[in-house]
Amino acid sequence: MVEEESLRVVRCGGSELNFRRPVFSADSKYVFCVSGDFVKVYSTATEECVHILHGHRNLVTGIQLNPNNHLQLYSCSFDGTIKLWDYVDGILIKTFTVGCQLHALFTLTQTEDSVFVIINKEKPDVFQLVSVKLPKSSGQEIEAKELSIVLDYINQSPKCIAFGNEGEYVAAVRDFYLSVYFFKKKTTSRFTLSSSRNKKRSKNNFTCVACHPKEDCIASGHKDGKIRLWRNFNDDKKYTYTCLHWHHDLVMDLAFSVTGGHKGTSLLSGGRESVLVEWRDTVEKNKEFLPRLGATIEHIAVSPAGDLFCTSHSDNKIVVIHRNLEASAVIQGLVKDRSIFTGLMIDPRTKALVLNGKPGHLQFYSLQSDKQLYNLDIIQQEFINDYGLIQIELTKAAFGYFGNWLATVEQRQEKETELELQMKLWLFNKKTQGFVLNTKINMPHEDHITALCFCNAEKSEQPTLVTASKDGHFKVWILTDDSDIYKKAVGWTCDFVGSYHKYQATNCCFSEDGSLLAVSFEEIVTIWDSGTWELKCTFCQRAGKIRHLCFGRLTCSKYLVGATENGILCCWNLLSCALEWSAKLNIRVMEPDPDSENIAAVSQSSGGSDLFVFKPSEPRPLYIQKNISREEVQWGVFVPRDVPESFTSEAYQWLNRSQFYFLTKSQSLLTFSTESPEEKLTPTSKQLLAEESLPTTPFYFILGKHRQQQDETLNEALDNELVQLPLTENIPAVNELLHTPAHVLPSASFLCTMFVNSLLLSKETKSAEEMPDDIDMKEEKESDDSDEENDFTEKVQDTNDTDLGEDVVRQLSKAEEKELRKFRKVDYSWIAAL
Repeated sequence: MVEEESLRVVRCGGSELNFRRPVFSADSKYVFCVSGDFVKVYSTATEECVHILHGHRNLVTGIQLNPNNHLQLYSCSFDGTIKLWDYVDGILIKTFTVGCQLHALFTLTQTEDSVFVIINKEKPDVFQLVSVKLPKSSGQEIEAKELSIVLDYINQSPKCIAFGNEGEYVAAVRDFYLSVYFFKKKTTSRFTLSSSRNKKRSKNNFTCVACHPKEDCIASGHKDGKIRLWRNFNDDKKYTYTCLHWHHDLVMDLAFSVTGGHKGTSLLSGGRESVLVEWRDTVEKNKEFLPRLGATIEHIAVSPAGDLFCTSHSDNKIVVIHRNLEASAVIQGLVKDRSIFTGLMIDPRTKALVLNGKPGHLQFYSLQSDKQLYNLDIIQQEFINDYGLIQIELTKAAFGYFGNWLATVEQRQEKETELELQMKLWLFNKKTQGFVLNTKINMPHEDHITALCFCNAEKSEQPTLVTASKDGHFKVWILTDDSDIYKKAVGWTCDFVGSYHKYQATNCCFSEDGSLLAVSFEEIVTIWDSGTWELKCTFCQRAGKIRHLCFGRLTCSKYLVGATENGILCCWNLLSCALEWSAKLNIRVMEPDPDSENIAAVSQSSGGSDLFVFKPSEPRPLYIQKNISREEVQWGVFVPRDVPESFTSEAYQWLNRSQFYFLTKSQSLLTFSTESPEEKLTPTSKQLLAEESLPTTPFYFILGKHRQQQDETLNEALDNELVQLPLTENIPAVNELLHTPAHVLPSASFLCTMFVNSLLLSKETKSAEEMPDDIDMKEEKESDDSDEENDFTEKVQDTNDTDLGEDVVRQLSKAEEKELRKFRKVDYSWIAAL
């Protein structure tokens, strides 16, 4: 049972992982990244999200390690607070309230009680770098109002601020200016490059800056692709700079990597070429490349030890890279495409969210783990990144009922009369566990396809697909035997073409049992018999073009619901062929729940987006929530739950079987939930922090990894076995010891006694070891059947039961006692000689 007050709109995932530069932990085991209102902790080895730090009430804008405690993390947000976390346990330690919006965060080892933030107090476009003193207090919520300005009129991006030479100075870039503030001298030096107006074809604008952590060296990136290395900037007149040039477009980010090894100092740079460039010893000739990273490099981060690099990309991806420039892990978030044409769909097989991904692809995204599963290349052409080029767009997609078929539509239109249209049908291959192209149809319609849907009735004889187009026709496609003499190939062909008075077809949908097809032609809704393709009836309200159309389900299957562009929601009764009810709502999203009669509709109002949940049989909504989002909601979808919820209130029962997700204009994925993000983590993710802290040596498996207490149920099933040897054949260390030639092994006396005992004795023989030694074995043979001996055996067993606790589950029979005594007579004295 769930309380009504606990239901709220939450950001369930899909937030930008590339909004700010990632941060490594001190031991390089974890990487931190901001994700909307949260901070996510990922393992660099397994790519698993091990913690979600939630507590901010607005967008998180900066994260940094606590320089005085490497197990703690600072974060700042637009909510005006700085929070200190214990990221190992995921616990909020303290909250410092600054009071104004914080745009970035920086920390220094030299300033123990202060941090640096970027704020804009006076004007919205004027930003300042200020130092915030963090008071020492035992309370959890502390006010930090003591601010001191370090630099004024700076860029709000944290990539344009860098601290260098162990905190002796800070460098800031904006437009054509480089400003350097020296903390000891409390002076500021400013250097200027010529603007593009004075020099032909020059793009000297600064884009980013990085400072050497131990030397007086500043690296700046520029719009023309050049990197400048500034030295001797202590003197305004004697400063020098050298240029490094490889990038053909603007430099997106820079980072220094300093190690004590033979590789020394190197500078990392990245941009729109999707190539990570490492400048060894910051020399033009000595550079290495890691190409084909897939998308524009937005940020570059280096671990404190210098053994790992990290790049975040424009396709919402983080790549962890080893020191030798080999990618070791990829953390892929929800890809934010330029626009979502396909809408939100659910893969019936994996329950994954499916929508437009990177150009020309469909992405399959796990809502449970907030991680991308895989990409399906639909267009199958190389993407050319050129702003002036008109690309092929993936505009429509739909799944068959069991997920066996996938239909996609792609188009490209350079001029009004030059439309390139292609529809593809994909079959799911069980062997490869992926979709394989089955049928390709060029120009299925003469104009843009506005809708497509499969007949998802369970009793459907053959797969059926319907497409609607602006050319005034809807077409029915069926799966038939292709012209193959072996009758093993199948393909899709057009079975029927329908139209209505040359109106544009805008929507189409099948009824739950597949017997009826509804097609909207602008303002008119037509109902067709799917068996004979005869027109049965029409509905017309003259309330504007039909924007959304869907049939009712289960007990409401006799109703048809439609929403018009003029803000009218209509419900028709298919039995009486009349309008059942109508309401004045500007519906932008309308989605039926596949597991119930409920329909969710999102309307747009002046205050934001409102949600209405209703049944077609009742004009009164089941649930209304105003202002679920301040911005426009563009898409929505119901996702069936694996485990039903237990809402008892009538207003919340619509969430019992399915969960409703919706996507806003800024591509934020939201839902209604009662759980915090931390509760959604899998048990394996929660155990990862503890598991990784244990040393995994060979003897760790042999000696320390005995978990019989956790396997009590298995031991109870094996009680009938007198001697049970440990299962050692699957342990690599044991195999190595057993199969290594004898002449290269150490002496047996050198090996661990516990290891030898664990191979010879099982847990069940403990009762035999603890039996009293004063029992004469000869007497046992003579008086085996006497009552006195039986009583003595029972007493001995009783005392052993109390000593062993849970080790012995039941009393041994006479035959088992006899076998144990024989086993006890075996001589193990030879072990002592090892």
